[in-house]
Amino acid sequence: MRPLLVTSAALLALAGSAAPTAAVSADRRAPGERGLFLTLSGDQNTWMRGVLLRCAPEPSGHHPFAREACAELDRAGGDFGGLPREERICTKEYAPVTVGATGTFQGRPVAWHKTYGNACEMQASTGHVFRF
Repeated sequence: MRPLLVTSAALLALAGSAAPTAAVSADRRAPGERGLFLTLSGDQNTWMRGVLLRCAPEPSGHHPFAREACAELDRAGGDFGGLPREERICTKEYAPVTVGATGTFQGRPVAWHKTYGNACEMQASTGHVFRF
């Protein structure tokens, strides 16, 4: 029994010392800026991906193109419908892809979803934001 008590006490001590670190890292975010949870799903939800994108105080999260995505969202004023359109030729194949963004951007709440005819159309319409 004695080793179990020592181990429990050690775990409690470690848990207590980890809390201040988490609080400090959360304080560096801009007030009200939780970030955006971006999702991408295939036809009839046969597959789904999601990443967290934070743009303030600087681009971060698990998005592979966080810096580019945040810059494009800044230029569009946070309007996902106003993201830069890339001219490209896409097939007419119908394989719908649905994208979504939920969270906050520049302190404003975001809840946006759109379905595109296929992945090529989606990529041409959303810049780097949904390239993950």
